Amino acid sequence: MRSEGYVVIDRDAVCALANCNAGQLAALASDWNDLAVDTYLRDGGRYRRRRHACFVRNAGALKQVPRRAHWQSEDYNALHGGMHRWFEPVAETTLAHPAWSGLIEGFGKLFAEVCGQPRWFVEAHQFRIDTADGIGRPTPEGAHRDGVDFVVVLLVDRVDIKGGETRVFEADGTHGQRFTLGQPWSALLLDDARVIHESTPIQPLDGAGHRDTLVLTYRAGAFQGED
Repeated sequence: MRSEGYVVIDRDAVCALANCNAGQLAALASDWNDLAVDTYLRDGGRYRRRRHACFVRNAGALKQVPRRAHWQSEDYNALHGGMHRWFEPVAETTLAHPAWSGLIEGFGKLFAEVCGQPRWFVEAHQFRIDTADGIGRPTPEGAHRDGVDFVVVLLVDRVDIKGGETRVFEADGTHGQRFTLGQPWSALLLDDARVIHESTPIQPLDGAGHRDTLVLTYRAGAFQGED
């Protein structure tokens, strides 16, 4: 993470960080079957479903904040920046799952150790990208930064799809890597100031498929739009 600006970790490492086991993570995955359609896609697609929640993590204490819009500057998201996007909230049953809070707190603790910042403004996004219309785009905005300090992309599952290659490149250089997350609950950790990232479109192998992820963003100081 310190040398390259990103790192990929496997499910065992995620479990260690979140203080949970693989069975608890697997039990959490079924909550992705009840996500709401993202109605803000400017490309006209209906391939993305999501839910959203916000938290403040401060020195080991995690507190959910009242429902708020997701906002990004156009500097970071040329396609959807500048919009106050009100997504459906994460379900109460999901929030109550011990693995959920363990994931948010575990990565918050790690990032606190990396940079000495104990207080994080955290946004959690459940995503399902499907191929019902033939193609789904995990990152319709293209290669981008998120306007935060750290990003975690957890692969929840891949079902009957091809594609979805992850690409990470230096923000101020030419070096990059390409790989495909395949193990459920493996994770990509990003230093958002140093790298840009994207995932390629997905297509069905047979009929319709989908790709489920949990994206966690950690930002010091304030949520985006509150500076």
